[in-house]
Amino acid sequence: MRRFRRDPLQYIEDCARRAPAAVFRLPWGAWCVRDTELALTVLRDPLFHSGRSTFFGNMLPSRTAQIALGRAVRDLMRAHLPAYRQRMAEAAAGLGPVSQWPGAGPLLVHRCTADVLLHPGAPSALRRQLEQAVTAGLTARQPSMRQRARAELLRPKLLAAIIEHVHDRRAQGPAAGEPQDVLDAVIGAGPEELTDRTVANLYVLLFQSIVGNIGYAVAWSLLLACLHHPPGPPWPWPAEGLVREAARHRPFVWMVGRPVPHALEFGGLPFAAGTILSVSPYLLHHDPHRWDRPEAFRPERWDEPDGQGPYLPFSAGPFTCAGAAVAHSLTTEAVAALGQDARLTVSGGDARPLVSGSVLPRPFTLRRDLKAPVQPALTKGGE
Repeated sequence: MRRFRRDPLQYIEDCARRAPAAVFRLPWGAWCVRDTELALTVLRDPLFHSGRSTFFGNMLPSRTAQIALGRAVRDLMRAHLPAYRQRMAEAAAGLGPVSQWPGAGPLLVHRCTADVLLHPGAPSALRRQLEQAVTAGLTARQPSMRQRARAELLRPKLLAAIIEHVHDRRAQGPAAGEPQDVLDAVIGAGPEELTDRTVANLYVLLFQSIVGNIGYAVAWSLLLACLHHPPGPPWPWPAEGLVREAARHRPFVWMVGRPVPHALEFGGLPFAAGTILSVSPYLLHHDPHRWDRPEAFRPERWDEPDGQGPYLPFSAGPFTCAGAAVAHSLTTEAVAALGQDARLTVSGGDARPLVSGSVLPRPFTLRRDLKAPVQPALTKGGE
């Protein structure tokens, strides 16, 4: 496992390349589908989607309830985009010349979404607890035991405070009109029989997914752009293509699993019912038969008519993330704001990820130097 820790994605790529079959065994015993066509079958074929999405676990009673909640939160975040854009511009301007990443990513996203995650009328102590949770790294499973322990120490008190607030908010009755925040969306879209604890757990899951996934996607976009472009000149790529390429090159979710519905043969191998078949978006994004020079970081490929292969940073098929388009927009707005009128350089980082449930960037320092404003040319006579 030493090679895996040194460069997890390269290790998985090497395993896939050496595997004689279309499905191969990972070092920890799981099965991974390396053949792109078969992998897309796992993600898209109704055979593998007869039940509920594993994203919500067993917290919701049906796939219908999962879809309703996902859409409610997506619509709320989409409506918040204009306010987010303005706040991100302000937050980027106040970031300072030097910041520490990837931790700065979730903090920045939380600062710009705090009011839609939990509206300003909520208890100020709870809002502070959420901010502390982001600072401690509770938005993703951290790679080191020490980091994980620090983050998990906050979870019991945070969850208890959210449960208490859920109880109080439910006692007040349903909110009139559109939901004020994500917690309103969870309460309103979720079945009435959900316990306060389940509502709180759903809220924490969505909070982590919004703040963590987007924050770390911003970090990857900045790191990869700076590593692949010389310091000084502005980036030659629009933020839209840059964010897409970063999500292709280093997808935050690196493995997606689907259960085998019944005993069957797949990829030439027999599998028992309940066996989890994993698909790696990273492997599909780096398939040389589907992508031109997949190992290269090339945001310009998104402007080429035939430059793209299978793209699934938010999964694919019936269980595609409902908020995929909104998450992409939130990430793009952040990257655009940080690059606006500034020269960005990084030190201390490289493209090898830390894999611990998700694909996280290694720590790096971002330097943001504002460009000098252009002075208006003097007209003849000094007028």
